[in-house]
Amino acid sequence: MREAEPVERAVGMEYYVSDADGIGGRLRVDPEDFRVTEIEAFEPEPVDADPGAYPHVLLRATLTGWDTNDFASALSNALESSRERISWAGTKDKHAVTTQLFSVADADPEAVADVALSDADIDVLGRTGRPIFFGDLAGNAFEVTVRDPERPDLVDAITDDLRTFAGAAGDDEGDDATATDDTVTVGVPNYFGQQRFGSHRPITHEVGLEVVRGNWEGAVLAYVGRPSEREPEETQAARARVEEVAAGSRDWQAALDALPGYLNYERAMLHELVDRDADDPGDFRAALETMPSNLQQLVVNAAQSYVFNRILSERLARGLPFDRPVTGDVVCFTDSDAPAELTVPDTDRLQRVDADRVDTVTRHCERGRAFVTAPLVGTETGLGDGEPGEIEREVLSDVGIGPEDFDLPGEFHSTGTRRAVLVRTELEVERDPLSFSFALPKGSYATVLLREYLKVDPADLG
Repeated sequence: MREAEPVERAVGMEYYVSDADGIGGRLRVDPEDFRVTEIEAFEPEPVDADPGAYPHVLLRATLTGWDTNDFASALSNALESSRERISWAGTKDKHAVTTQLFSVADADPEAVADVALSDADIDVLGRTGRPIFFGDLAGNAFEVTVRDPERPDLVDAITDDLRTFAGAAGDDEGDDATATDDTVTVGVPNYFGQQRFGSHRPITHEVGLEVVRGNWEGAVLAYVGRPSEREPEETQAARARVEEVAAGSRDWQAALDALPGYLNYERAMLHELVDRDADDPGDFRAALETMPSNLQQLVVNAAQSYVFNRILSERLARGLPFDRPVTGDVVCFTDSDAPAELTVPDTDRLQRVDADRVDTVTRHCERGRAFVTAPLVGTETGLGDGEPGEIEREVLSDVGIGPEDFDLPGEFHSTGTRRAVLVRTELEVERDPLSFSFALPKGSYATVLLREYLKVDPADLG
């Protein structure tokens, strides 16, 4: 087990599980080097279904070099519709070729089909009775090419480490497969990847933590201020000016004047502070609420993700298993409705593991039928018992929040859930060029697997 990169440790990913050196190299030299296709679990009605009963138009878009939020904005502009009418099942990376689902409320299917946006192919699939939501997919399939690897010969050693970490359910039962075969089962901690928090400026969780602590001013200043050395010098200087104003004159117009035009959300927040002559927590909450509703949810989700990553890192540090439970763990079971090609944990089906049940539940985990979980803490999240529960409570205490603190207004509220601590996948490796093909359940990150192979600065993972 190796110590992770500093910027990864800042978001709770403190270790690699593979002891081998990394292969180096770069991802996303071209968008075509990183292909993501949603494994869909959402069936529409025909296009000519009653729009009164099925007011949402479902479309599949293949996007090259598009940020999901930017595409949603461009699509709403093309349809002359509110951006809030557009929903999607999962946010994808910009530097990639992505195939994903969107829904548009109260739209004309022909108008949607006629939308012409550069590097975007749109296919109208039908109508639905509700918008598509985050999680309305089973998972994602990836095809990833690594350019200029420095030590490609280390792929096999890393694969062996990840195969061991996958545990008994990752064994190739009864065959002669080895790490050099085309496909093997590997496993990694189910960390939230760096892009959840910001690859170049990982502060999304810091904003969320301030929200959860009830510090609305701190949340705004975390988003608008806090310069990062990974940003352009102009941006760093502007953020530093915001912090100077906040600590001194409180002249929000001066802070706004310092921000470059491309910092859209930051400028919107400061405009709100200027308009309100901000002086109390409600003003800062209003400023934060100028963000789109999905981004309001995202900052709290990032806080939950940071706590989850911290819990996984502490579990690694203590040597607790990921592929099987110990007394006090909470496990979930397999989603029986998931597509046959993908194993998906169903976190609505939870069971606490006491000393009498450890052996039985271990057998379920060995057969890929159950998964050890950790909390994404919210108002309705139960914590574990025994040593797993001790880890969860210690991390929460260190961060300074508790489940009750997620009882928040509007889009910031979260009831929480639990999440599998281990993710396994069938990995296929091709050598020339070096490429990896695999599928992951919804919510799991390709870069969390790929970081084990490359072991580079997260900025090079995209």
